[in-house]
Amino acid sequence: MNSFSSYKADAFKWITIFDSAFYPDYLDEAKMLYQEPLNCFIELVNKAENSVDLLQMIIEEPNPLRNQVLKIFRRYVSPDTPVEMIKVKNKIPNIIKDFGDRFRDLEDVRKNLNGRPVPDEVLMALLIQPKDRGKKGYDLTEAFFLWFQKTFEKNYLIYGTERAGKDVMLNQFLPNWKNETPADILISRLDKTPLVVGFARYDSDRGGSQEDDRLGGNRDKVTDILKYSHDNALPLKVFFLNDGPGLLLGSMWNDYASLENHNNGRVMVCTLKMLQARFTEDWLNS
Repeated sequence: MNSFSSYKADAFKWITIFDSAFYPDYLDEAKMLYQEPLNCFIELVNKAENSVDLLQMIIEEPNPLRNQVLKIFRRYVSPDTPVEMIKVKNKIPNIIKDFGDRFRDLEDVRKNLNGRPVPDEVLMALLIQPKDRGKKGYDLTEAFFLWFQKTFEKNYLIYGTERAGKDVMLNQFLPNWKNETPADILISRLDKTPLVVGFARYDSDRGGSQEDDRLGGNRDKVTDILKYSHDNALPLKVFFLNDGPGLLLGSMWNDYASLENHNNGRVMVCTLKMLQARFTEDWLNS
């Protein structure tokens, strides 16, 4: 069986590219999503006494409108506020205490709003960009699950979420696994003997310290899982399903190849296009 490193010479042929939306094709959708929230934001800005009052008025709006308006609030008033924090209503007093002195003055907000066109296509384009974040990763795992079920369903069990959902927690599947370690895929024999722990990642882009962080994290996963396999006399292996043009950047390909080459066949790295040739029943049972 060819190694992951052997595919590097024509690496581009072996990656999968999931389509991204072209600008300005997504502006119509952006207007549908954000026209009402923007109108609500403008109305509340005109009513509020100051920026803190504006935030307190926004959080009284019903969801999902509230969260959409909060996204606009972050852009205009408080870009330093953590995205996930501002969504939680009971954290708003802490946000005001910790970040309120950095809120932009409401008169400046009004001036900036009045200087923008209505509808503000630039703002809407910015707001919609995170909408599909993670979608390509979901597409990747879904494609793998469909392929695996078609190829191996009669002889093996596969756990995980094909798209969005909860990760496989290894402590719930592996006896004596102590930590709450998330994985994307777990494959076992029909008798529940675990065979493969898998991690999926689609890289549209990648570089710099992100490469180093990823490599270190992957090495730790491999070390922990293979030690567990040895200590518990299990035929457990580690599978990295990685794809996308980010694999062509920097040292990513070589880093994954090194991870595979130094673990005596207990680690496999694949793109979707390599599965048929590399992810075989022989490897599963090795």
